[in-house]
Amino acid sequence: MNDESENKMGSPTPEELRQQVERTRDELGQTVEALAGKADAKTQAREKATAAKKQAAEKTADLKEQAAEKATAVKEQAAEKSAELKEQAAEKTAAVKEQAAAATAQIREKTAQAAQAVKDKTPEPVQEKTAQAATQVRESAARAGQFAVDRTPDPLLEKADRVAKAARANRTPLLAGGAVLVAFLLIRRGRGRNK
Repeated sequence: MNDESENKMGSPTPEELRQQVERTRDELGQTVEALAGKADAKTQAREKATAAKKQAAEKTADLKEQAAEKATAVKEQAAEKSAELKEQAAEKTAAVKEQAAAATAQIREKTAQAAQAVKDKTPEPVQEKTAQAATQVRESAARAGQFAVDRTPDPLLEKADRVAKAARANRTPLLAGGAVLVAFLLIRRGRGRNK
């Protein structure tokens, strides 16, 4: 029998053997790779854990940055609101001061007008008596004041000094009001005698 007939009967040809060897090598290579992959599972787990840690750290850093940005924004808004409120308060305070100054000026003007009207309507003898009474009151007040100063403790004197300074600062309205009161009392007294 020849070689060809033996090949047909069940012995593989060299080409078939080569192919079989190639297939076996491929299968062995795949098996080795699979085994290497399984053996490398620990390394892969470590790599995944490292990647997860890195991702968590990045996420934490992002969240911290966002929180810092929000905190900064809130601080800026609070500062702006505070500045607005301060400005509004200053404007309202200025408006109230202007109104108070205008009201004070009106009161002083009306008091001066009333004092002048009383003075104009008061007869000359009454004005003289008012001037004499005012002089007597001043003298009596000076004597009483000196007596009080001599007998008053120092802390009380300091308080009285502050009150006196405040009265001097508002002297015109006080004097005008006092003059109107004295003139009114003298006119009333004079009318009572005439009846």
